[in-house]
Amino acid sequence: MTVPYRFNAGRAPLLVSLPHVETGIPDDIAACMTAAGRGVPDTDWHVDRLYDFLDPLGASVIAATQSRYVVDLNRAPDDRPLYPGASNTGLCPLTTFDGQPIYADGGAPAGAGIEERRETCWRPYHDRLREELAAIKARHGVALLWDAHSIRSRVPRFFEGRLPDLNFGTAGGASAAPGLLSRLEAVAADASSYSWVANGRFKGGYITRAYGDPARGVHAVQLELSQITYMDEDPPFAFREDLAAGIRPVLRALVEAALRWVEEAPPRV
Repeated sequence: MTVPYRFNAGRAPLLVSLPHVETGIPDDIAACMTAAGRGVPDTDWHVDRLYDFLDPLGASVIAATQSRYVVDLNRAPDDRPLYPGASNTGLCPLTTFDGQPIYADGGAPAGAGIEERRETCWRPYHDRLREELAAIKARHGVALLWDAHSIRSRVPRFFEGRLPDLNFGTAGGASAAPGLLSRLEAVAADASSYSWVANGRFKGGYITRAYGDPARGVHAVQLELSQITYMDEDPPFAFREDLAAGIRPVLRALVEAALRWVEEAPPRV
């Protein structure tokens, strides 16, 4: 299996995580999949292209090199559900968001197969993420983790109707200080062309919940962006620069506002 992540070191107290941005699937796994699975429709398409302003801001960036269908880096290693009682996808998902099987009969991973994916793909990503947050905290006294995602605007399996354009998650307030979320809400409110919600259907996945520790000066925010704001939501999932030109400045303003708040925050031991 290839290296499970790529990493670019920055200079600011900001680490951006892109766990679902890639489509890579090892040949032996792809051979067990259905056509729907190999099409990886639930990718966070083009999110790295959309966030093309991160380097000037001094952000460190970690991004997956494998599809979420290989192993979902935003799920707990023990595969406990993110949202008990609601529809969830797992550590090694078996169905697409539309309910289509990802694997052909007899091809689904189990036992040792899941463990191998966890150890060769999931764990290295999280080890590096944890190490970088610790390094940022040691240098700056505070750290901001921004977990960047996107999803189709309509996924009946998970929510009714159309999703708001900007969906902020701080684990119901547990992963980031209230003042940080207030800054983000103020920026979103000024962007009147786009709808938004905080801690709605998407409150933050495993990454946000596992690493956000505001009492120790580590703040984690997930942004689930509706894909209708920047791309065609049907295959071949084309990037739309005409749409991106509207939402990208809003994203930059959000990240900049969060970074300013963190830089102003008192350091924690």
